[in-house]
Amino acid sequence: MATVLSVSGSPSPTSRTARLLRDLDARLTAQGHEVVPLDVRTLPPEALLHADFGHPAIVAATELFDRADGVVIGTPVYKAAYSGLLKSLLDLLPQYALTGKTVLPLATGGTTAHVLAIDYALRPVLASMGPAHITPGWFVLDKHIEVRHDNSGIVVEPRTREALEQVVDQFSAALGDREPLGAVA
Repeated sequence: MATVLSVSGSPSPTSRTARLLRDLDARLTAQGHEVVPLDVRTLPPEALLHADFGHPAIVAATELFDRADGVVIGTPVYKAAYSGLLKSLLDLLPQYALTGKTVLPLATGGTTAHVLAIDYALRPVLASMGPAHITPGWFVLDKHIEVRHDNSGIVVEPRTREALEQVVDQFSAALGDREPLGAVA
């Protein structure tokens, strides 16, 4: 199947966004995809802040994007936009780093007032990077993601879980529908 890069743009080590992504990664893995997680917060801050394109960690992250068939981008929403941490990584990637890829944007936040951040803030940036397809994104309220007491995972509110599974399944199907690069129709 496909190789999926699952990118968390959350700066928090206890992030609901990252936990949600890792939970969804398991669904993609069960569908036969190879999933590679990338938590942007683990990249060297000085490389991100000083736009060090040649830093080995940035080069390695760029290579992960290059090798992926699909990319899931997850971010918390702050002040009606995706995280600055995610923006700093996207700014360091080549202009067309998503060329030929299927992309799934996901966001988490504290209020439904931030729902449109996916379509009005994140999607245009992702679209400018040349993906073959951006599947419908999804916004999840923080209160619908409960961290288990033993820290072993999360519990997602049932209706939210159902909607997320549909979104992930659409993304997975889109990965299966894509033609190999260079294929002639």
